Amino acid sequence: MAISSEPTASAPPDWIAKYLEHVRVERRLAARTVELYAFHLQALRENAAEANLPLDRVQTAHIRRWMAKLHSAGREPRGIALVLSCWRSFYRWLGHEGLIGFNPVQDVHAPKAGRPLPKALGVDDAVQLAELHDEDADPWIEARDRAIVEILYGCGLRVSELTGLDAQASNTALGWIDLDAKEANVLGKGSKRRIVPVGSKAAEALQEWLDVRGDRSVPALFVSSKGARMSSQAVWKLLRERSLKAGLAAPVHPHMLRHSFASHVLQSSSDLRAVQELLGHANIATTQIYTRLDFQHLAKAYDAAHPRAKARTDKDK
Repeated sequence: MAISSEPTASAPPDWIAKYLEHVRVERRLAARTVELYAFHLQALRENAAEANLPLDRVQTAHIRRWMAKLHSAGREPRGIALVLSCWRSFYRWLGHEGLIGFNPVQDVHAPKAGRPLPKALGVDDAVQLAELHDEDADPWIEARDRAIVEILYGCGLRVSELTGLDAQASNTALGWIDLDAKEANVLGKGSKRRIVPVGSKAAEALQEWLDVRGDRSVPALFVSSKGARMSSQAVWKLLRERSLKAGLAAPVHPHMLRHSFASHVLQSSSDLRAVQELLGHANIATTQIYTRLDFQHLAKAYDAAHPRAKARTDKDK
């Protein structure tokens, strides 16, 4: 319902203060959240004042204009969405209080955020993690964990595909590794099977693990110290701990090794279709995100090596 076009008195100056009291006392929002609301609503008040508008005369066109201003100033889409959420809640409260006839923010949406780049390790960091030998660890656990790192990084498996591997092929196995053929047969998303080559380092680490693994009656390839199939959570934990022991700057998780596998293969081969097949992506558009990672790698190499790029950098400094 549109409001009347007739001029109205200026909005009471305590509307924002009353709303902040409402969210603090009745909605019991955290103090930090209330502070952010106060900050964003002060910006709303200033925008309205610049347009010579009381808060109850703000229209959707004004909100869109102020959002465009934030966007052009470099505010990230997520930050704009938070501002809009605050303003939208404020005007919704005004409506519930019977102080306005419509919510000017109701149909305004923040710009879509770009798809974030997957996190991948540099080649040196990935090799540093893979080559870690923890002399203080239990030899059984060390052999298992080294094999897990080598398979994740060397084959680009999802953590669910890794934990689903059995020690031997069978009619009931979700996946397995054929060491003679140096191939991993895995069941991926959508129950799609694919075969991934297993590199020499991964095959060597896996053979060392199989030599000490023990109980052959357990079908799972990777098992806990209690003999149960390893969970995804257990793999996340061991990778986090192992990456810290390797001296990496940030903890590593299983999907980071999958991203590293894809990025490093693409950097070396430039064969996007091959990477798509290795990762088991149904759509090549999903794989194309790694071309952005590859470009970042090339851009850094250019900035570090090209004399004109170096001159540009020195000038900028």
